[in-house]
Amino acid sequence: MQQRNRRSFLTLAGMGAVGAVAAACGSDTGRPGDPPPSTAASAGPPPSTSAPKVTLQQWYHAYGEDGVQDAVKNYAASYPNSLVKVQWNPGDYDSKIVTALQNSAVPDVFEAQVKIDWVRQNQVVALDDLIAPVKNDFSPAVLAAQTVEGKVYGIPQAVDTQVLFYRKSLLQAAGVQPPQTVDELIDAAGKLSKDGVKGLFVGNDGGVATLTGPLLWSAGLDYLKNNNREVGFDDPRAATAFGKLHTLNANGSLLLGAPADWSDPGAFIDGLAAMQWTGLWNVPKIRDALDEDFGVLAFPKLDNSGAPSVPVGAYGAMVNAKSAHVNEAKAFVKWLWIDQTNDQLEFATRFGFHLPARQSLVAKAGNLSSGVGADVAKFVQENSHLVGGPVWTQASNTALSDAVAKIAKEGADPVATTKTAVGVAQAELKRLFG
Repeated sequence: MQQRNRRSFLTLAGMGAVGAVAAACGSDTGRPGDPPPSTAASAGPPPSTSAPKVTLQQWYHAYGEDGVQDAVKNYAASYPNSLVKVQWNPGDYDSKIVTALQNSAVPDVFEAQVKIDWVRQNQVVALDDLIAPVKNDFSPAVLAAQTVEGKVYGIPQAVDTQVLFYRKSLLQAAGVQPPQTVDELIDAAGKLSKDGVKGLFVGNDGGVATLTGPLLWSAGLDYLKNNNREVGFDDPRAATAFGKLHTLNANGSLLLGAPADWSDPGAFIDGLAAMQWTGLWNVPKIRDALDEDFGVLAFPKLDNSGAPSVPVGAYGAMVNAKSAHVNEAKAFVKWLWIDQTNDQLEFATRFGFHLPARQSLVAKAGNLSSGVGADVAKFVQENSHLVGGPVWTQASNTALSDAVAKIAKEGADPVATTKTAVGVAQAELKRLFG
């Protein structure tokens, strides 16, 4: 569900419901005032006691939308077969999960996107048996976020994406059509930069964080290729695409130094920029402020050899391999993220603006049936890509980000600079696969 960052991916009112379940499950077989059982021989079997329910610890990152925490706690309290205690984790959740998987049997269930190192170190449990009956109900890009070497380690919960928002009235006044290529985007940003308004806002870093993936995809490339065994941007078209970001940074059409960064819609709402690349989760705020005076686009294609694109991210429900209750944890994950489709639909669409992870639920989401919602659902279905993926390491990501930053902000040679990042990514793949 970024914010995802989902926010988004993007809870249960009070712990009273959990306490009530716990109290009920802790009761004995006898009731106050009952006579003691007879010691005489009996024709029937002796009374038996039910095995106590196990307690599972479930972790979420701290979603920003009101109501999510209460909802997930309510889901947990409704589970009949185990006691599930939900922990909300503000702050650096991703680092906390890494530490927990290395050292602890807690949490039993958690949300994340799988990393190949977790699989190699036997820290997470494959969930192919859970997802098999509905595997085709998930889009390939969403499922890829949870798949390592053919095995699925997380059940996708909800989908987040980013799109290009544009002010219809400002484009119309400037005689600008919604851009369909990267060059048209550059031209539009220039024409829309006037009267104190910048043409485009893609983040205070000039788009390095947000547009690296979309620029690759615009050229028909990717981070990795050939089943994640080869670098996907060892191609002159990658340098060409990254060079376009330098053009945007150098021609004065980008908004820089905005009060809030790209994930917040403030710059767009306040009229500081005519177009902004930001998250789908901001649709409610933008609609409240601008009514219908906005539209959305996928990131444009570089040329006819490329394609438009949107990134997708989806946290998935995962099971800690060190859990003392792996089978019970898997059963809970199946119940919540495979069986409870009404809760899955609510989780994705009631709090903020996200897409259900399962394609069969998209048609049931009222806010995705028309207008902007329908446009975005189509983008995700037809043009979605995973940012990096489980095999894309932090070292590779840092190298590519540094390269794009030098190209965009310093005007470094795109070919040579991209080649440096290719070398780091190749070394990482060699480390992983030999």
